[in-house]
Amino acid sequence: MRWLALDTATDRASVALGTSPGDALEESLPGARRHAAALLPMVDRLLARAGVGLDAVDGVALSDGPGSFTGLRVGATVAKALARARGLEVRVAPSLLVRATQHAEPDAIVLAISDALRGEVYAAAYRFSASYVEALVAPSVWRPEQLVASAPRPDLVVGDGPADALARLRDWSGQEPVSGDAGLPRARDLLELLHRRGGASTIANLDLWEPEYGRPAEAQARWERAHGRPLPDSIRSAG
Repeated sequence: MRWLALDTATDRASVALGTSPGDALEESLPGARRHAAALLPMVDRLLARAGVGLDAVDGVALSDGPGSFTGLRVGATVAKALARARGLEVRVAPSLLVRATQHAEPDAIVLAISDALRGEVYAAAYRFSASYVEALVAPSVWRPEQLVASAPRPDLVVGDGPADALARLRDWSGQEPVSGDAGLPRARDLLELLHRRGGASTIANLDLWEPEYGRPAEAQARWERAHGRPLPDSIRSAG
């Protein structure tokens, strides 16, 4: 199967087309505010490079958070539109797992993090084998000191966050965190997760599915603090 993979969970959008990371074509673009305008043109360029049309795509793979609220909304909207227009299967994987995958070693524990603002991080820990991946800590929001006290000590830390959080995690793990461009998720790594047990999961009902934002957008959080109640369609009140 040929898959179109989309990652818009961070300030860098990336798109890949292929059956596995080894044969994939990929494009990336930095700048969170550029995702909405750039994502479909990036898809068009990849299809042109491959010399195929959308009819040659069998499914869409997507990083579904946690991460940038706006970026995740853009990726989800494009994935839903393509799936409905073409009858495509959609599979998703946590963006933290996508970050961890490119640095995975057999039986190593990889702690993936991203900045959740307010001095906190999104974090998840994974152990990889040749054919499957095991989530040791599910994606959630942590204070760095709570993470160090509760999570298994990792062999590697991957991602970004406040400088003091990165320093604390470096001292705890004994390894310098992989950050910057090398620590960002890549769409081609979604293709790897399609072939690992415990990697990507199929969305059965697109009408009910939404990305895992992790927490409300900052604008929503400010409105709710000011008014003392959640918005009617808030992700806090949705469940």
